Amino acid sequence: MDFFSFLNLPVVYAIPFLAALTVIIFVHELGHFLVARWFGVAIDTFSIGFGHEILGWYDRYGTRWKLCWILLGGYVKFKGDANAASLPKAASLGTLDPGNFHAKPVWQRAAVTVAGPLANFILAVLIFTGGYAFVGMPYLPPLVADLVPEGAAKKSGIMVGDRIVSIDGREIKSFQDIQETVLFRGGQRVDVVVDRQGQFQNFTVALQEREETDGYGRVTKLALLGIMAPGRDTILIERLPLLQAGAKAVERIGHITATTFKYVGRIFTGKENGSQIGGVVSIARVASDAASAGLFQFILIIGLISVSIGLINLFPIPMLDGGHLVLQGIEAVLGKPLGANVQEWSFRIGFSLVLMLMVMGLVNDIGWITK
Repeated sequence: MDFFSFLNLPVVYAIPFLAALTVIIFVHELGHFLVARWFGVAIDTFSIGFGHEILGWYDRYGTRWKLCWILLGGYVKFKGDANAASLPKAASLGTLDPGNFHAKPVWQRAAVTVAGPLANFILAVLIFTGGYAFVGMPYLPPLVADLVPEGAAKKSGIMVGDRIVSIDGREIKSFQDIQETVLFRGGQRVDVVVDRQGQFQNFTVALQEREETDGYGRVTKLALLGIMAPGRDTILIERLPLLQAGAKAVERIGHITATTFKYVGRIFTGKENGSQIGGVVSIARVASDAASAGLFQFILIIGLISVSIGLINLFPIPMLDGGHLVLQGIEAVLGKPLGANVQEWSFRIGFSLVLMLMVMGLVNDIGWITK
């Protein structure tokens, strides 16, 4: 029995998953690569994947480009790096070799570090902009099709047929906007403006909170306005002018970022238990489902996953890009890099934290699927 059979997943799930991940990883590492080469850093290796090399070649600068068997990551190894995580060799600290990454000014190294996550965000902006401008985005209008009995909206005076105009000052254009705006706000009071037969009316709604279990057994705490979405026969498709599409793409990425940090904050404050953290199996399912819905949906999922990977890499964990930025910030303050032993131990701790998150995601995946 193979891994996918054990998890009750068709092996075909792996194909769109690996395709999406390969594109995202390539763009991420290309960000590091291009900025490093711009600053004159000598680059030993550009790798997509880990483990045994499938194929590879050297470019005219002596960089080894390679594709490896385990397509669950990638790396760019600079001159002076001790490993793929860019831990410096002891001899690299204090070197004057202009091609050595660790000999570059700290601001240049920080620019190289942040270029990877930034490339992920740029990829997402391009994907979402193209989607909004050239294909159009399907959405449900923010109409109240029905009310939940004894729900928050009904208690406040909202009626069937009302159109939600804004919630706490945020303009609402789709039913998804409603869901995103009230997310994580269970128990709070929000100001809701509705359009009722051409007249705006204001309501104060005390959001309710409920735990729901999805088809995979995942438990989610939802903040509820207490209204039902209109049917799929009301779906609209809107194509935006290019500049407006770009602004909408940036806004969407900003919302994804804010929601992610809110969720992480709720984990640290004990309001969430981390049960929504998924691993590679969850990503495989999402990518496969999107691919089966069509090429456009699959490309949009690449954009969403790209944002997620960019954000994760900015977490201040040694070994990730965010951890490198923390060490580089300390170096900028102290005027010198931390010692090789301190950096090595910080990377070991970082590796342990990353491994713990991966195990948590995999355990959640298996728990959801086998329930």
